[in-house]
Amino acid sequence: MSERVLVVNDTQEILDLFDDILKEEGYESVLSGFPMREISDVEAIAPDLIILDLIFGGEKTGWQMLQMLKMKRSTASIPIIVCTAALETVREQEGYLMSQGVHIIYKPFDLDHLVEIIKQAIESRRNIASVVEDEEKKRHRS
Repeated sequence: MSERVLVVNDTQEILDLFDDILKEEGYESVLSGFPMREISDVEAIAPDLIILDLIFGGEKTGWQMLQMLKMKRSTASIPIIVCTAALETVREQEGYLMSQGVHIIYKPFDLDHLVEIIKQAIESRRNIASVVEDEEKKRHRS
């Protein structure tokens, strides 16, 4: 089973590009042209990674989605890559984003760098899942 990546961006060309890149790299992609307002929508998709733009139609609704994801236990551990052209917004919040383990890719981006960041984020998710699984096994043995 391949990892599922949710891409949230309001530009169809960017969604198509990510779809092509992710499929080429062996990932399953789920595309959304608008930020999800309900955690249950994200939970239903069960992504292993989220690639999120912050600004949609001049509004910071992607930022609101990011905060919502990080505040909910069921989605807080999903790796997030912010892919945005909003340099000012991100620079103002860079410390917070880094403290939350959020990767940042600025548009326009280098495809090889993007693929590397995606692989790193997916691998970190695998490592965390492996540690959690090991802890569960230890608890059941005692």
